[in-house]
Amino acid sequence: MENNKILYTIAIYSENQIGLLSAISNIFVRHGLNIESLTACPSALEGIHKITVTTHCDLHRISVITRQIEKRIDVVKAFLYTDDDLFFREVALYKVPTENLLNYAHFEDLIERNAARILEINRKFTIIQKTGQDESIHRLYVELQQLGAVLQFARSGRIAVTNSDRELVTEFLQQRQHDQVCKKSSQESKDKII
Repeated sequence: MENNKILYTIAIYSENQIGLLSAISNIFVRHGLNIESLTACPSALEGIHKITVTTHCDLHRISVITRQIEKRIDVVKAFLYTDDDLFFREVALYKVPTENLLNYAHFEDLIERNAARILEINRKFTIIQKTGQDESIHRLYVELQQLGAVLQFARSGRIAVTNSDRELVTEFLQQRQHDQVCKKSSQESKDKII
């Protein structure tokens, strides 16, 4: 991308609070950045939600944005990643006229070649699901569009896990708990001396 802009992913771990997504999106608006994708879901940690945001930006600005997000009281921690740091996917659904598929002699090959699967088929329409990255999802859309109208198309935002063998938010929370215990112990020792 021009001006050293690349696609960054921010993984935000937070409490599930009303208005948090709005506050996060406002940070991007203030910096004049477009959010490419945004997903929110419960994380593996009870009571903690994960918000995954992608945007094209330069490293300096995205670092500033990440720090601003972390300043929110309901945000536990935010981590900044590039595509090389992550394993990520999106899910897409394509609704196409069944007649158009049946009239195409190689539609089974088309489905298999694109690692897609048929979720529903009836007389009027067929629902196809594809899990993958942006390029492969778009490629299947173009191929299906060439067979006739794609009646409907929907895709999720990015879902991602790190390539690391550790869960960084868990380590962060454990370190924070350890620091709080040490601080409390130190304060109790000081109180005994006084």
